[in-house]
Amino acid sequence: MWGFTGILGKLIEIDALYLVWYRILIAFLSLAVGLYLLKMPMRIPDRKLMLKTLGVGMIVATHWITFYSSIQLSTASLGILCLSTTTLHVTWLEPLLLKKKFSWVEFLFGCLVIFGIYFVSDSFDADQLKALMIGLFSAFCAALFSVFNAKLAEDVPASSITFHEMGIGLVFMTIVLASQGMLNGRLLHMTGSDLGWLLFLGICCTSFAFLATIEVMKKLGAFTVSLSINLEPVYTILLAIPILHENDMLNGDFYAGSAMIIAVVIANAVYKSIIRTRR
Repeated sequence: MWGFTGILGKLIEIDALYLVWYRILIAFLSLAVGLYLLKMPMRIPDRKLMLKTLGVGMIVATHWITFYSSIQLSTASLGILCLSTTTLHVTWLEPLLLKKKFSWVEFLFGCLVIFGIYFVSDSFDADQLKALMIGLFSAFCAALFSVFNAKLAEDVPASSITFHEMGIGLVFMTIVLASQGMLNGRLLHMTGSDLGWLLFLGICCTSFAFLATIEVMKKLGAFTVSLSINLEPVYTILLAIPILHENDMLNGDFYAGSAMIIAVVIANAVYKSIIRTRR
């Protein structure tokens, strides 16, 4: 399901801002139904924690805007590859924001990722380089909300965090559309195909994926689940070949750089697992 999010960014033909607004709307409504039926917590009684959660929700919306903008400017493979650097942004954000110890090993992993990005972008034109920069900023936003959510999760159930983040994300996106003069009849102009893909994105790839991740994590543990999610670039690139035929648009350097970045992301996850075991 995670691997399909990038593919859908190309299959859905409406503007990225409309796409994100619909994704959040559908996810919010379906999540409300899912949490109610599963009797999972939805409230955040503490006002201070509520305000922090709402702030993170706006970062989530910004992440999705830049993620889909990057994909629509270039390819699903590039957008999702940029997103794979999220884990490595976390390595310097955690010491900065959560006062955790800085890791030189993770810093080395970050340098290797930069080298991989050089391979990926070596033959890019101006639009692809712009997509790369937007994609990397999207990954930074993803890292930022991941770090903040990890802190919030110490005091607030994950289901409550996500429910409120989707709610404020919907309000934030509505304000963005209004400020851009896009809150008009164009919002309803879409094909039946776009509507079908949006429902799949909002229900299956967002709400269901979130709820399934929580349930699976109880059985397999956080590391196994996070490693599976870190393999999202692999899923997306493999899906992009038969569905979008992106292999015709990407050269050998792209796949060499992709392999390097994915290998570093997996190595980083394994390294963290070893460190936890030793402790």
